[in-house]
Amino acid sequence: MDIFLTGTPGSGKSTVLMKVINILKRRGLKVGGFITPEIRSKGKRTGFKVIDINSGDEGILSSINRETGPQVGKYRVDLEDFERVALKALDFSTKECDIICIDELGTMELLSQKFKEKIEEILDLDKTIIIVLHRNLVPKYKNYGKIFYVTPNNRDGLPEKIIGLIENGSTQSRTGLFAL
Repeated sequence: MDIFLTGTPGSGKSTVLMKVINILKRRGLKVGGFITPEIRSKGKRTGFKVIDINSGDEGILSSINRETGPQVGKYRVDLEDFERVALKALDFSTKECDIICIDELGTMELLSQKFKEKIEEILDLDKTIIIVLHRNLVPKYKNYGKIFYVTPNNRDGLPEKIIGLIENGSTQSRTGLFAL
């Protein structure tokens, strides 16, 4: 089952994912993948880390302080560091974990050809996958799974709804749009 979380910046997509991860771990499931939390300095976002959920290994996804690498907005992407952490985390997850979580599938991450290939491979697996999806990519991935639009009004209730969907399996069609 593939589950996608999307919405506007600041809607709580990554927070919902982290709550789902914590609930799944408490229930004894092995969860893998990676998260991309903000790097903040003096109250301002200066970049994003990439952290392996299992090992805790981390690297830099992007930073305003980098002078090299592809540019997305005000950030420069560190493809080498991203691939080192994210691809290793995903390789481990496909072999050893019950559920794979990816935060995020967006413009910066898709600059990596190796990551694009790994996503295609993962989407073909018979595992539960939860992906934070950039809203501009919804048309491309909407047929792969269930899309949840995260808003400030629904984000508090979404983790339990997603857990229920995972625990009950889906007797519905593989795809669908959920705006809860």
